[in-house]
Amino acid sequence: MSERPRLAVIGAGPAGLVASLAAAARGVAVTLVDAAPQAGGQFYRQPAAGLGARRPSALHHQWRTWERLRDGLAAQVGAGRITHLTEHHVWCVERESASFAVHALLGPEEEESVVVRADAVLLATGGYEKVLPFPGWTLPGVVTAGGAQAMLKSGLVLPGRTAVVAGTGPLLMPVAVGLAAAGAKVAALVESADPKDYVRHARVLAAHPDKLAEGAWYAAELVRRRVKVHVRHTVVAAHGTDRLEAVTVGALDTDGRVREGSEWRVPCDSLAVGHGMLPHTDLAETLGCRLDGVNVAVDDEQRTDVPGVWAAGESTGIGGAALSLAEGRIAGLSIAARLDSRAPEPRSYVSAAKSRAGLREFFAAVDTVCTPTDRWVERVGDDTLVCRCEEVPAAAIREAVDELGASDVRTVKLLTRAGMGWCQGRMCGPAVAGLAGCPPTPARRPFARPVPLGVLAREPGEGL
Repeated sequence: MSERPRLAVIGAGPAGLVASLAAAARGVAVTLVDAAPQAGGQFYRQPAAGLGARRPSALHHQWRTWERLRDGLAAQVGAGRITHLTEHHVWCVERESASFAVHALLGPEEEESVVVRADAVLLATGGYEKVLPFPGWTLPGVVTAGGAQAMLKSGLVLPGRTAVVAGTGPLLMPVAVGLAAAGAKVAALVESADPKDYVRHARVLAAHPDKLAEGAWYAAELVRRRVKVHVRHTVVAAHGTDRLEAVTVGALDTDGRVREGSEWRVPCDSLAVGHGMLPHTDLAETLGCRLDGVNVAVDDEQRTDVPGVWAAGESTGIGGAALSLAEGRIAGLSIAARLDSRAPEPRSYVSAAKSRAGLREFFAAVDTVCTPTDRWVERVGDDTLVCRCEEVPAAAIREAVDELGASDVRTVKLLTRAGMGWCQGRMCGPAVAGLAGCPPTPARRPFARPVPLGVLAREPGEGL
């Protein structure tokens, strides 16, 4: 009997899970590599077993979908068709003639590395939050919207007792409802977008009644829990000494500027703020995959332009769990067929393809409405830290552009050290580009995460 073809799936969120199941069911030996101790990704993040959560389903939508994925994974692992490697932090993927070597650091210490070898790779690496600075954003008590949600889902803890949820995008409503349901007082939900702008996209939105119903449910929950919603508003500044004590909120005019005289202060001890998401593309860039803007470019089968490499989920464009599931299924079926030296049968994923097309259109409309205007840079004071790792203030970035002639993010980085810290610009990159007035550019880093020098000095780990 010939050896089964090998697939390495990086990321055990919705896209990675459904792709693994689809490929394994068709004879592919799948190794599912993930940094978390449990499968599920950010969307299906689970409380630690030791916390004894009695009703984890209360923290999630689409719980039945998660149960099907969880039980399917357990069955395939038990049958020996999928190897699930938890707490494996992938730092590099290398091409080795006709195969790939996936390098991962082990456990929370991340001091040892192993190599997973495969005939094909699926990048299901998800996304991360876009962070835009404002005065006071580094105070303890200020977290990202997704961070607040992760604290609640995985640790069953609140970022504070009195919260403000602010920024823009569809994530804000579930975060506000989740915090309120868990016992926090949500003093305000501050959304910079204007819901009336959705009228221009009525045709696209009407094609997704399930999404509209979900939004209506969250809106009703906000009303029921007496959360005050302020649209076309923004957090101007956060205040406090040792930690957050209040935020200043202001109304925005049609140009995105804070209207004079519209500001007021909201007492709170936590601020969950989010301005959208960006795809994780580090591994794709290292492999030489083409990007379409900030997303990994893929074809109708979710193939990148690098032979043997597929991508699915948020890495190809932010669009939520349903879109990730559709893309993951298409990728899994494509991989299984291509590793068997045949083209996939489009009829096998016609439903997923239809869902993918509709959801991409839907989230493109949402993105048009919720993308922050460039006016946010005017609210960033010169003394506001932009790069927290290297403690670079906005004044240094403005000086690099206005006085030293920097015209791109790389030059700003060289002149100011913004982006040279632990996160390597993943957090401050969009802010640096915005303040510099130039588009963000791919970093093309050799490694996707910090790697101990001892790991690089040693021989590669034994292949799996």
